[in-house]
Amino acid sequence: MAATKTRGSSFSRNLSAVTSTQNPGLKHGPNGTMLLSSGIPDLDKMLGGGFSLGSLVMIMEDAEAPHHMLLLRNFMSQGLVHKQPLLYASPTRDPKGFLGTLPSPKTLKDDTSRGHDSNNEKDLRIAWQYKKYFGEPQLNVNASNGGKHDYSNDFDLRKPLERQFFSGLPIECVSIQDFTSLAPLQDLCAKFLAQFPRTGVSISSAGRIAIQSFCSPQCKYSNMEWHMLSFIRSLKSMTRTSNAVVVVTFPPSLLSPSCSKRLQHMADTLLSVKAIPDEDKEMEKLLTGYQDMVGLLNVHKVARLNTQVPVILEATTFSIKLQKRRFLVLECLNQAPVDGSSGSSYGKSGTCSGSTKAGPLDF
Repeated sequence: MAATKTRGSSFSRNLSAVTSTQNPGLKHGPNGTMLLSSGIPDLDKMLGGGFSLGSLVMIMEDAEAPHHMLLLRNFMSQGLVHKQPLLYASPTRDPKGFLGTLPSPKTLKDDTSRGHDSNNEKDLRIAWQYKKYFGEPQLNVNASNGGKHDYSNDFDLRKPLERQFFSGLPIECVSIQDFTSLAPLQDLCAKFLAQFPRTGVSISSAGRIAIQSFCSPQCKYSNMEWHMLSFIRSLKSMTRTSNAVVVVTFPPSLLSPSCSKRLQHMADTLLSVKAIPDEDKEMEKLLTGYQDMVGLLNVHKVARLNTQVPVILEATTFSIKLQKRRFLVLECLNQAPVDGSSGSSYGKSGTCSGSTKAGPLDF
């Protein structure tokens, strides 16, 4: 006798939503991968959900402005909010002081600052009982699950992270300024990543490593390019077999072109930031919302683990904005409309060749 097939509901629950409820710091990705949030909701959407566990993320710094620190702060804060252990390495003398600059997650009373559309909320009010099935990450504190934070949060850059997020959490801050070689840093990373071996299907915890300004001239090993390449290659290998994500920022302008290219090639996810001049009249004419931009973010490569299918992004260059000088926002670049007084705009030409004479080939 054939077994009777149980009929399931036509409204199936999203697997990523289930994972976010059980462990808000992790989410299912394509091809069996798990994702960590970058700490920037807009960047997570661009990358297909966030950073893949076991991947190496490299951010190319700009010599004009420290915009890479915005990305690094949000990445570290998101991990601390999710109670994920952190290893932070910096060329500064007091790396622990950097923890005091980390931003705090947005609270419920700040919801209006992101400009939610009340009309859309009104339209969805009839289906309020289905909201728990939606796969979109929530951006604030979820009071229904004991005050836990969801997968991705908005962070207020003007409010420091509260002490409660630091208590009882293993955080290791290391100064690499006096390192004569990269062997001590490699040992620290190996010891940290050994806490998160990739053994079973279930993942109870994940770790984050943030290395600021790798190859900085303050470091005594900054002229040993071959040793730096060997370190990154070794770090990528160790990260691949762990449940952790490593973010490394480096200044490509201080390296030889060949060394810079090799570092970029070894990255699983490669990003770069660039400052925008205050008085660039030509760019102001080309882009809308130029006055609100503080920089540009370029996505050069997106990690693709367990697959050979490349990612085709809708756009690769995004504007970095600070909404109300508090929240980091990434937007696609929009070209400003062409002024009709300066010449013929797109689509106004009456002939194929641009001639004013009428003829049989005119459209």
